[in-house]
Amino acid sequence: MAGKRIKEAVKLVDRKKKYRLNEAVEILKKFPKVKFDESVDLSIKLGVDPKHSDQMVRGTVSLPHGSGKNVRILVFADGEQAAAARNGGADHVGFKDLIQKIKDGWFEFDVVISTPAAMQEVRKLGRELGPKGLMPNPKTGTVTEDIAKAVKEFKAGRVEFKLDKAANLHVSVAKLSFEGKQIVENARAALEAIVKAKPATAKGNYLEYVVLSATMSPGIPLDIKEFIAA
Repeated sequence: MAGKRIKEAVKLVDRKKKYRLNEAVEILKKFPKVKFDESVDLSIKLGVDPKHSDQMVRGTVSLPHGSGKNVRILVFADGEQAAAARNGGADHVGFKDLIQKIKDGWFEFDVVISTPAAMQEVRKLGRELGPKGLMPNPKTGTVTEDIAKAVKEFKAGRVEFKLDKAANLHVSVAKLSFEGKQIVENARAALEAIVKAKPATAKGNYLEYVVLSATMSPGIPLDIKEFIAA
């Protein structure tokens, strides 16, 4: 059944064509549906060398219409900042108790935020959080004194993007149930943020290719000229 659905979806995509974003979203909406609300994702190949630290691409973007996901946020803080985190809507707040819990194998969270003061201890979780891309970092706004603001932004739809070892970048920008215009605006915001994050040392083509897809759908190649021009 899944194979039949994919075949029907593939028929809607001209593999020789690069689509404008709004066209790609229209096609995505026409694909045969599955029984759950799929995520809408961007897969991007960048013309940088991730082996060089000065060509790493990492950052966050606030999606205009949110991500559609229930983001579980863990905050490392104590005292007044712990209280601010709870008031801001954090799901888990603590310090050394949570560090031990993670060392014991607990990972029921999606975003980790820390105060600068707590980072001296949090860095000891490098083996646990690092491989999962969850280590707090000032560049992504997850190491901050303003804990309440950070929690609210990530709850509202602030998402992180980070280059992998093969110079690929993946980011979820919406749910398929969103209106087409909302998906377009979220995807455009993410791509503009990634373009702005281009390292000064990067040479040649920065956006090599961009593909839009849903969780269970084939990819739709995008016309990158639309975003380079912007």
